[in-house]
Amino acid sequence: MPHPHAPDWSDPDTTLPPDGAASAWRQRYAALGDDFVSRLTPSPLPAPYWVGRNGALANQLGLSPEWASTDALLHTFTGNQVPDGAAQTASVYSGHQFGVWAGQLGDGRACTLGELAGQEVQLKGAGPTPFSRRGDGRAVLRSSIREFLCSEAMHALGIPTTRALCVTGSDAPVWREEQETAAVVTRVAPSFVRFGHFEHFSHTQQHAQLRTLADHVIDHFYPECRSAAADHGPYVALLQAVTGRTAEMVAHWQSVGFCHGVMNTDNMSILGLTLDYGPFQFLDGYDPAHICNHSDTQGRYAFYKQPNVAYWNLFCLGQALMPLIGEQEHAIAALETYKTRYPQALAARMAAKLGFAQAHEHQRPLIETVLKLIAHERVDFTIFWRRLSHWAAGMDVANTTVRDLFVDRDAADAWLADFRALHVQDETFDRAMVSARMLGTNPKFVLRNHLGELAIRAAKSKDFSVLHQLQIVLADPFAEHPAFDDWAGFAPDWAAGIEISCSS
Repeated sequence: MPHPHAPDWSDPDTTLPPDGAASAWRQRYAALGDDFVSRLTPSPLPAPYWVGRNGALANQLGLSPEWASTDALLHTFTGNQVPDGAAQTASVYSGHQFGVWAGQLGDGRACTLGELAGQEVQLKGAGPTPFSRRGDGRAVLRSSIREFLCSEAMHALGIPTTRALCVTGSDAPVWREEQETAAVVTRVAPSFVRFGHFEHFSHTQQHAQLRTLADHVIDHFYPECRSAAADHGPYVALLQAVTGRTAEMVAHWQSVGFCHGVMNTDNMSILGLTLDYGPFQFLDGYDPAHICNHSDTQGRYAFYKQPNVAYWNLFCLGQALMPLIGEQEHAIAALETYKTRYPQALAARMAAKLGFAQAHEHQRPLIETVLKLIAHERVDFTIFWRRLSHWAAGMDVANTTVRDLFVDRDAADAWLADFRALHVQDETFDRAMVSARMLGTNPKFVLRNHLGELAIRAAKSKDFSVLHQLQIVLADPFAEHPAFDDWAGFAPDWAAGIEISCSS
């Protein structure tokens, strides 16, 4: 039974304004029809309260300045009620999970309200859907805070990502490994279409719906692919465009030490956005083989494997698009671009981390050597690059801030000498410029696991001050923020005991 305020989906330009918003809700994806989404009715949570709010994003969405003080929007973003013009819908998709075909999945605990200002607004944890697969459809406070903080932290780092508007909480009990309390995170993106959406319609032989989905994505997000008709068609162009965006995203992950943790095809965005923050982690000590997801017993999603997993997932997307592409060699050619696009993107990121304006082949030995060096001694990834950024301002051998990170100081000194020599060879070399470039590339702050844990522990007692402080710092991660220097330090010993799994 549809909610009485659900719009007529045949009209994607529904113009009824939501309470507190200056823009109208639109239902472009839901307008594709019942093969794509299921209508939901609200599953209320009792006595909701605000946990965290993102005023800057609210402003972009056209919400009124008073949005966070209105009970109506508190209940809207908890999933308790649906404003005029919006609707609660869940989409169907399938996918490969840990390399195995899992069949039909779908939004099991997420519902989409529609679009505001060209951005889809989705509630994660708002209750069961037809795709919950015997789950409760809820999210817990712990995981919601992690996603809220990390979405915005990644955005501030310049990494393509879904965004987070707010988190609301409720004292309603939710069982995971233990009893926890419920929460809902409102996340925002131009689209939440995943690789798994295409896999679903391809696997179920619904080729008309597959074409409708591809046309929707092309028309709204990749219009340049329409002009590629003479070059093997728009669907080949779409596959190549998604391949490029995915390569750029993963290269950015690797350059900041970000582990996604569960790169299933249903967690891969068709727009090349970082999607679904579950068992993620930023590396502390640099270990390329690090596995952040305690549910990943085989290490499929170890940090160093992420680039190849992304390619494997793209290959699955290519297979899903074959009914539209037709010629296999065209799909393979589109996918092959990953093998050049990813290394180029990573080389550019690493060159910037080293203070170079452009990537050149002669930088490769310097990059490979330092990565081996910090991996051998498990040097803290973020701290190393930040200290190097400051050291570059003087390139003074007597300045021990970088070499003090290493047991083998001779090896560190040798590498620092090579670093300095390579820069000095540049006729435009300027220490201050190099350091400034590095300080704007190598963040001082990332959302380490223990920082998220501090916010979570306080929030369980309804103290949201740590969360709010982290919001401020992570929104500008390249600034010094001297009052929060401790948050840029080494992870405490107890952080090693934090276990993050797929329930996170």
